[in-house]
Amino acid sequence: MAASKPVEAAVVAAALPSSGSGVGGGGTAGPGTGGLPRWQLALAVGAPLLLGAGAIYLWSRQQRRREARGRGDASGLKRNSERKTPEGRASPAPGSGHPEGPGAHLDMNSLDRAQAAKNKGNKYFKAGKYEQAIQCYTEAISLCPTEKNVDLSTFYQNRAAAFEQLQKWKEVAQDCTKAVELNPKYVKALFRRAKAHEKLDNKKECLEDVTAVCILEGFQNQQSMLLADKVLKLLGKEKAKEKYKNREPLMPSPQFIKSYFSSFTDDIISQPMLKGEKSDEDKDKEGEALEVKENSGYLKAKQYMEEENYDKIISECSKEIDAEGKYMAEALLLRATFYLLIGNANAAKPDLDKVISLKEANVKLRANALIKRGSMYMQQQQPLLSTQDFNMAADIDPQNADVYHHRGQLKILLDQVEEAVADFDECIRLRPESALAQAQKCFALYRQAYTGNNSSQIQAAMKGFEEVIKKFPRCAEGYALYAQALTDQQQFGKADEMYDKCIDLEPDNATTYVHKGLLQLQWKQDLDRGLELISKAIEIDNKCDFAYETMGTIEVQRGNMEKAIDMFNKAINLAKSEMEMAHLYSLCDAAHAQTEVAKKYGLKPPTL
Repeated sequence: MAASKPVEAAVVAAALPSSGSGVGGGGTAGPGTGGLPRWQLALAVGAPLLLGAGAIYLWSRQQRRREARGRGDASGLKRNSERKTPEGRASPAPGSGHPEGPGAHLDMNSLDRAQAAKNKGNKYFKAGKYEQAIQCYTEAISLCPTEKNVDLSTFYQNRAAAFEQLQKWKEVAQDCTKAVELNPKYVKALFRRAKAHEKLDNKKECLEDVTAVCILEGFQNQQSMLLADKVLKLLGKEKAKEKYKNREPLMPSPQFIKSYFSSFTDDIISQPMLKGEKSDEDKDKEGEALEVKENSGYLKAKQYMEEENYDKIISECSKEIDAEGKYMAEALLLRATFYLLIGNANAAKPDLDKVISLKEANVKLRANALIKRGSMYMQQQQPLLSTQDFNMAADIDPQNADVYHHRGQLKILLDQVEEAVADFDECIRLRPESALAQAQKCFALYRQAYTGNNSSQIQAAMKGFEEVIKKFPRCAEGYALYAQALTDQQQFGKADEMYDKCIDLEPDNATTYVHKGLLQLQWKQDLDRGLELISKAIEIDNKCDFAYETMGTIEVQRGNMEKAIDMFNKAINLAKSEMEMAHLYSLCDAAHAQTEVAKKYGLKPPTL
C-alpha cells in the first residue's frame, strides 16, 4: 500500500489473528478489538501510521483541518523540487552580520573574494561542470574568514551539492557535517546529509537528520516527510525480521482468543464437543468417553479449549497428528490456528497446506483452512494469493457464510467496495442473523461514501447503522463501527455513547477502552481522561499491544520520549506478526530519533 494512503488493514474482521484497532468478537483484523481502524486512529491522535508517530503529527492535524474547510488534499504542503541548486546565503543565524571596527575592511575583502569564487562555482554548477565548481567552492572555503560561520557553511553546503551530482556520497556527508557544525539549523545541509546517509545505508543517521528537517520545516515539506517515511519503514522491517525470527511464542489473552473464534460460524474446530465425539453408540457411553479422551489428542485439545487452558492445545494436537489418528485433519487445522494466534505463520502454513490438500477431509475444514491461509497471505501483503484462496473456498463450499464474510473484508482492503458489499449480502442471505456482516456492510458503504464525499450516501449509511443496532442490540461490533463513523462526522457525544454500549456488552474488551480514550483526546483534548481509559485497557488485558502502542503515541506527542519508547517496546514484544512488529519499530525509532535531535540541536516538535 502506498505510504501516503492510510493503512486500513484493520477495517473489518479478518481471519488472521492480529491485535490492534479492530472490533471485538471478530471485528477489524482480528479478535479483541474495538471500533476504530488504524486510519481513524491516525486522525484521532494525529499520527499517520509508519510516518513516525509525532514526526508527522502536525501535518496530519493541519491536513485534516484543511479538508474540513474544503481546501483539498494537500494544498498546504510545499512540493519543493529536488534541492540541487547551490545558493548565495545560508539560512539566517544569529551573529552573521559583518563586524564593525578595526580589521573590518580586510575581512570584507577576504569575504568578497570568497563570494566571488563561490559565484564562479555556481556558474560552473549550473553548466553541469561539477569538478570545476568544486574547485571554486574549495577556494571560497579557503578564503572565507573563519568567524563568518554562515557564509562558510554556505560554501561547504554548495560543495556538497556538487559532490552530490557526482554521487560522491561520503564527501557529501562530510561537507554537510561541516556546514551543520557552523550553522546547526541549516535545513539544506541537514537534508542533503540525510540523503547522503541514505545512499551510504546509514539509516539511523539519515533518520535523525530528516527528523530535524521535518521539525525545522514545521512538517510542511512532503519531500522530507516521504524520506522519513521511507527510512522508518526500512528500519522497522530490518529490526522486525531479526526480532520476529528469534521471538518467544506468546499466547494472547483468553478474551482475544475467544473473540477470534467468534468471527467464524462454520468452523468445526471451535464448536463445543459433540456427543459423537464423546462416545461410541456400540459401546458403553461413559466408559468409551473416557477411553476416547485418553487416546485422542485432538479431543483432549478440545477439552482444553473449553477450559480455556490454551497453552496445552498445540502439544495435544501434535499427539493426534503424530499418531495419524481419527481426527488428524481437525488437529492440523486447530494446531495451525493456534500457531497463527501466537504469531508463528511459518509453522501454521504447512498444517494449513495439508488440510487443504486432504480431499477426503470435511469440506468445511478445508474451506476454513483456505480462509485462514488467505488471510495470512493478505497480512503478508500477497493479495493475489489471498484472493485465490478465498475464491477456492467459495468454489468448494459455496454455502459457507464465513467465506463471504471474510472475503468481503479482503475486498475492502483492496478498495473493491462493491464486490465487498456483494459478499456481505451473500453472507447475510446464508446467515440472516449475522449481525457483524450487516454492520460491516454498512461500514463498507460508509467508507465508500466518506472517501467520495457523497453526503446523501453518508446519511444512508448512518441510517443503516441505526437499523443494525436496533435489530441487533447485543452486537457490540455494530456500536463500535457506528462510533467510528460518528467520530468521522464529528458527532463525538453520540460516538461516546456507542462506545459505552460496547463496554456494557463486552466489559473485558480492552481495545474498546483504548478507542474511547482516543475519542476523549479528539473530542475534548482531555489527556487525563484519555490516558485513564487506556490504562484501564492495560489493567484488563496486559497483553493488549494496541493499548501500549497508543499510550506510546500519546507520550510522543506529550514530549515524553523515554516513556513512549518504553511503551513501544512493550508493544513490540507482544506483536503477533512481523508486519505489525515492523510498524511498531518504526514508531519506536521515530521516538528515538526525536530524542537524539532534541539533544543535538535543541529541537522539539510542538506537544499536546
